Amino acid sequence: MVRGVRHERGRRRPGKARDRHGRGMRGPLYPASLPAASTRSQKFDQLVLEALEPIEARWRTELTALDVAVDDVPDVGSSGAPTPDGVLADGGVPLARLVPAGVDRRGQPTSARIVLYRRPLEARAKDSMDLADLVHDVLVEQIAAYLGLDPDVIDGN
Repeated sequence: MVRGVRHERGRRRPGKARDRHGRGMRGPLYPASLPAASTRSQKFDQLVLEALEPIEARWRTELTALDVAVDDVPDVGSSGAPTPDGVLADGGVPLARLVPAGVDRRGQPTSARIVLYRRPLEARAKDSMDLADLVHDVLVEQIAAYLGLDPDVIDGN
């Protein structure tokens, strides 16, 4: 396999890019401004923000010290131990976790945080509408647990 033209001492020629098989330079398939260019992770993050917006509008003062984060998959131990407090699970697989406020390893205070796990939530949804409903329901459950209220009160239904 030819690696490209090299100068003496094994360096590539600067400014020369390779056009394989005459098909043009490689590049993005869609412009970054189009929704099709978004990754599944970016789409999920946007979905979480959209689901959080009406809840945050209603409970803004109570949620000022709460952070919401997204992680791909939860850290699941192989011991088969029961899920710890603050974890919303389905069939033993965590969907979200409420991490209470505390102090980190360096002694700095941390705020309370809800962590949504993207891959388990996506695996349980049939389509994008079902995923949006599931994310909303999980957020409502976790915020209700954080505030110590009934989920119906948080949802406003």
